Amino acid sequence: MATTSLNVNGKAASVTVDDPDTPLLYVLRNELGLHGPRFGCGLGQCGACTVHIDGRAVRSCVTPLSAVSGRVVTLEGLGTTSNLHPLQSAFIEEQAVQCGYCINGMIMQSADLLARNPKPSERDIKSELASNLCRCGTHLRILRAVMRAAASS
Repeated sequence: MATTSLNVNGKAASVTVDDPDTPLLYVLRNELGLHGPRFGCGLGQCGACTVHIDGRAVRSCVTPLSAVSGRVVTLEGLGTTSNLHPLQSAFIEEQAVQCGYCINGMIMQSADLLARNPKPSERDIKSELASNLCRCGTHLRILRAVMRAAASS
């Protein structure tokens, strides 16, 4: 058993796990009750589990808890229901969500992009989101949402 202290969404959290190499995703969902990050492929290839560690997008399904030393932000910590992040607002306004499974990864990856490049081109956005999988076909609405959020900044 290993106890680890984390900063998740601006709050201190302490978790005890059997194996320090437990994926961060399992800790966030099962121990802390955060359901923004999703289990998709378990291989870091689909993006559904994306979170930020110290402001950078990472795939939490392949990030062992033992490797986490920075501030973790999940979709729940990006904005609040009373003060949405510009990307969250834009995704709602563009109706970019269909089933919603991929949206956590799309928003978290896009937030990382906008932090590094506040005025990305359409090509920049497509390139950034190329490794985030969506089967519903809302790609054009997702693209418009990211562009809307960038324009509102």
